[in-house]
Amino acid sequence: MALGILIPKFMWRLTVNPRKTDWICLQAGYKQNVDLMEDMGCFGSKDKLSKEDMDFLKSHTRYDEATIKEWYKGFKQDCPNGRLTPAKFVDMYKMFFPSGNAEEFCDHVFRTFDMDKNGYIDFKEFLLAIDVTSSGTPEEKLKWAFRMYDVDGNGVIDIQEMTKIVQAIYDMLGACSSNRPADSAEDRAKNIFAKMDENNDGQLTQDEFLKGCLQDEELSKMLAP
Repeated sequence: MALGILIPKFMWRLTVNPRKTDWICLQAGYKQNVDLMEDMGCFGSKDKLSKEDMDFLKSHTRYDEATIKEWYKGFKQDCPNGRLTPAKFVDMYKMFFPSGNAEEFCDHVFRTFDMDKNGYIDFKEFLLAIDVTSSGTPEEKLKWAFRMYDVDGNGVIDIQEMTKIVQAIYDMLGACSSNRPADSAEDRAKNIFAKMDENNDGQLTQDEFLKGCLQDEELSKMLAP
């Protein structure tokens, strides 16, 4: 089992055909047609993305305007007030890992999504993160991952931080999961450090983290989104 950052790219899955667009809202466990929602008046003018936000997202993601609008409709469907809260974030993960404890891992992912640290994820933060984790270059994905592993935000990852994240992933998978690795979180973190910490100073800089992952496919699969 690769300990990839199990990013909620599966929270909302967009499927498109030439005539209509369906949102599969996995959090609620049901499927709703966006065209039907529009016919019912559920997406009024107040729910439209501002031109400023649209221009920002077009210039900072790989999505075109039509795709951004569809992502926005799905986001507003599940978060009508435009705010993805920690509680809802955890609930989404729990659907996929019912036998484990997802709360601590969600705290770390949420912290990385919530760039302005205001306690919720708005649509711009959400789409920026989804763009990087699903469509970014390997280096972009690893830089995003580094921010998550750097729990205290001091610019380096120490062994305690690495162990904390790995343990959170183990806890989310659950003790009985067949996907859970046999080694302990501590041993896994030590093995990662042994491969990456070039100067043996007990901490990983972003450069060491990127270099270690980009030169080792196994590490990249393990640590990148």
